[in-house]
Formats: sequence, structure tokens, C-alpha cells
Amino acid sequence: MVSEVEPAKSNHRERIQAMYITYYGHSCFSARINNKQVLFDPFITPNGLANTIVDVDKIVADYILVSHAHYDHMADCIRIAGRTGAKVLGNWEISEWLQKQGVTNTHAMNIGGKWNFDEFSVKSVVAHHSSSFSDGSYGGNPLGFIITSSEGNFYYSGDTSLTLDMQLIPRWAKLNFAVLSIGDNFTMDAADAAECSRMIDCKTIIGAHYDTFGFIKIDHQKAKKAFEAVDAELHLLKIGETRKF
Repeated sequence: MVSEVEPAKSNHRERIQAMYITYYGHSCFSARINNKQVLFDPFITPNGLANTIVDVDKIVADYILVSHAHYDHMADCIRIAGRTGAKVLGNWEISEWLQKQGVTNTHAMNIGGKWNFDEFSVKSVVAHHSSSFSDGSYGGNPLGFIITSSEGNFYYSGDTSLTLDMQLIPRWAKLNFAVLSIGDNFTMDAADAAECSRMIDCKTIIGAHYDTFGFIKIDHQKAKKAFEAVDAELHLLKIGETRKF
């Protein structure tokens, strides 16, 4: 079940362009870009916070972007790709692995590369993390993604620490919003993500990778205050919620 709310209001930056974002829990979300549904890091059926709210077999996807090979970022990738025929973007190792599982509509990328998919373009950027498949085999380099389109631009950090590489992102795109990991322990915490928002020159942030497991449960108000301290706004979407950014 998906609910739609009024567009996020902010005095930080006037927005003419906009797109709809639906949050499916953890780091999984969908962006509607020029009438295409672009799904990120599908992890729903094993997520106890999401699987009673979101029907994985009703998710629409024209593209699926996978930031890295960990189970909590691609558990439902094969299932959704098989049903929808979506093109799956990931690093070389993920693309090769998916091909062996019967998912043939893939596009391999790696750090620093970009590709135009007509409705939007994707640039792969550094994410400092690890990456392995559920069997422990090597999953290639983790990625973050910069999405640019006629409807707006955004950055998805994937799982990462704070890194000075983030200072390069404003050279590639003026961002309408960013989706940043904030759960700590495995990734940035809210304070580091707030510093990231300053580096990438983006005041509108959607939180990801928090609350799913005990290690990454956060204090919501404390997290929001960390962003307020740098004149940014943190949005913690409810699972199943659709919002215009």
C-alpha cells in the first residue's frame, strides 16, 4: 500500500523540477523519472519492517540499480527483474552474477563511468564499503549513483563512510535532493551524513539504511537536529510512502 502526501516544503531552494520518490524500507526506494520507474537496492521480503506493508510482486520497475552485492541490497532483485523485465544496473561482478542466475537484461558499470539511458543518465561514484554475495564470493566495488534528468537530479550514496570524494559531486550535478545512509555502525551516521550534505551542496536529504536491524536503530529527532545544524532538512519517509521532491 502506497500513500501520497503533499510535496516536501523547504525554503532552502526553489524547485521547478521534481520527481516522485517511494520508500520501501532500509535502502530500497523508487524514483519516477520521465514516466520510468527506477528502483534502488530491492530488499523487501526479508525485511520485517517492510514485508507486511509492501507487496514485492506489485512493485513496478523499468530499471533496477544495485549499489553493491550485500543481501540487504539485492535480496529481491532477481524476483523483481524476472517479473518486470527491468534492466538491472550494477558493477561488473553483479552483472556477471545476475547473468548466471538468468537475469540477462543487465548493464555493467564501474566507478567513474556514466551512461545515458535516454530518460535519465547515471554516473557511478565512490562508495567506501565492502561488497560480497550471500555465499561470501567477491561482489566487486560498491557504488554510489548520481542520477540526472530533465525532471531533476539526485545522489544516492549507497552504503558508505564519509569521504572527501563527495566534494566532487557538485561539479557533476546540481542536486535537487540526496538519499544518504544515516544508520551508523556499517555506514555514515547522521552527523557524518550532515557533513556530506554540506560537501555535496544539497539541503534536502532522504534518510536510508536505518532502523532495520538493532545495530542501525537511530534517534530520529537527534538525526534531524544534526542536519538542522548545517541548515539542511532530513526526511525520514514511512515505509510505503510516496512523496514529491
